[in-house]
Amino acid sequence: MTKTIDFQTDPSSYRHWRLEYDGNVANLIMDVDENGGLFDGYELKLNSYDLGVDIELADIVQRMRFEHPEVGAVVMKSGKDKVFCAGANIRMLGGAAHAHKVNFCKFTNETRNTFEKAGEESGQHYIAAVKGACAGGGYELALACDKIFMTDDGSTAVSLPEVPLLAVLPGTGGLTRVTDKRKVRRDRADVFCSFEEGVKGKRAQEWRLVDAVVPNSKFDDFVESEAKSIAEKAKAGKDLKGIKLGPLDRKLHDDGSLVYSLVEVDVQRKEGIATITIKGPDQEVPASTSALHELGDQYWALRLARELDDAILHLRLNELELGVVVFKTAGEPEAVLAHEKFLMDNRQDDWLSNEILLYIKRLLKRIDVTSRSLVALVENGSCFAGFLAELLFAVDRSYMMEGDFEEDNRPVAAITLSEANFGPFPMANDLSRLETRFLGEPEMVDKAKEQAGEPLEAFDADELGLITEAYDELDWDDEVRIFLEERASFSPDAMTGMEANLRFAGPETMETRIFGRLTAWQNWIFQRPNAVGESGALQRYGTGVRGEYDMKRV
Repeated sequence: MTKTIDFQTDPSSYRHWRLEYDGNVANLIMDVDENGGLFDGYELKLNSYDLGVDIELADIVQRMRFEHPEVGAVVMKSGKDKVFCAGANIRMLGGAAHAHKVNFCKFTNETRNTFEKAGEESGQHYIAAVKGACAGGGYELALACDKIFMTDDGSTAVSLPEVPLLAVLPGTGGLTRVTDKRKVRRDRADVFCSFEEGVKGKRAQEWRLVDAVVPNSKFDDFVESEAKSIAEKAKAGKDLKGIKLGPLDRKLHDDGSLVYSLVEVDVQRKEGIATITIKGPDQEVPASTSALHELGDQYWALRLARELDDAILHLRLNELELGVVVFKTAGEPEAVLAHEKFLMDNRQDDWLSNEILLYIKRLLKRIDVTSRSLVALVENGSCFAGFLAELLFAVDRSYMMEGDFEEDNRPVAAITLSEANFGPFPMANDLSRLETRFLGEPEMVDKAKEQAGEPLEAFDADELGLITEAYDELDWDDEVRIFLEERASFSPDAMTGMEANLRFAGPETMETRIFGRLTAWQNWIFQRPNAVGESGALQRYGTGVRGEYDMKRV
């Protein structure tokens, strides 16, 4: 699987999903094109999905929040008879490279997290209307919804059959959501996850696997009524008009570099390094929220978030040997803070200001769980201020220029904190990145907060623990070069494990369990012969012959 994967799409290009709008209710219909796989070698039968199906879903969820803020309920249903969704396509998983399988699972987790949070954050509540087989990743789609309604037709069932059938895990959060979100009893969850046929009818409701089981003759009316009721409560008294998300301004060059309007990705393939440079504001702060809405997707902060999001996804899936990602910024810190203040001041009363901030929160979380060595270089002329300073606390190491550099006329390197660094953009552990950074020294968070709004040059930033090291002109080039060379020389396997563990400090939440524990186990299991060996379950699925297992436990 070597083709370049493009994460950009739009409704005119969808092959697998349809949308029908009824006032403040949207019907999201999964009708997967069997011949529309992202790669050759498999058919997407029974509403099974691959990364291409999920790229469309991610785009839908994103557009729903920006283009249709009037929607208060989204009913996810099937466009096919007798099947809701059969989950991730087995032939795709069997033939995909390990890296693709792992990144596929991570992206699907992020997509499910996005619509799972949409009700709480944006007043868009997702409802799963389950008719027909709802298995594996299909049930995981439903689990991420706020409500699961299932028809009682004698055959419809929910199941997580990955362990008995495939020797893998329900790796897009299924195990975790069953226990942590649905609060299914542990022993019943054990039975459920070992049972190929799944659970149907009243038993599914009694076990908390679904919220309601409704006779088939009444099911459609029940779902429609519930959706309208939920939507009316969510959008009561709100007259909202969305903005259009147009295509990104993006150029992919032959050497692998990417150029957007505000983001540039420089690729040093021989060294294994990608450098992402983020540009500060290229426009004035909107004079009003009306002016913000007129700018729409061309507003600086939204444009930046979309471009950086696309760049991160591109590097994840298409540049597997670029193991070190370096973040730089260039621009005026004061301008970054002015735009941030505008959004923060209006987030309570203006849905678009709020959505842009929520998008930035999701983007930062995506960076947190990206399996590369992440480094930030605070150079002269940089604009690591406010939410852009969050990058310094998301990365594994940060280095800062100290003092004047000869023949460098840019403003001296500085970091400026704001209220954005103290809560609005929590990590998966529900703590801010500074709280996570200073788990053992919580008083340092208070000291940093006292300096909010003040440009902090290298000495002060180092004293406050905001950077890893500061170097003057004599040492800067050599020290940074030596670090990057060393980092790129380490085993990527060990780096992935080390960084992921260090990034998940602090309290455990459902989200950290999914990304920090479940994903790590799935990563390991995806390499085991019981699953992917010649006689493994994934390779033998559909042949009528069970997989052969090495019965030693580790």
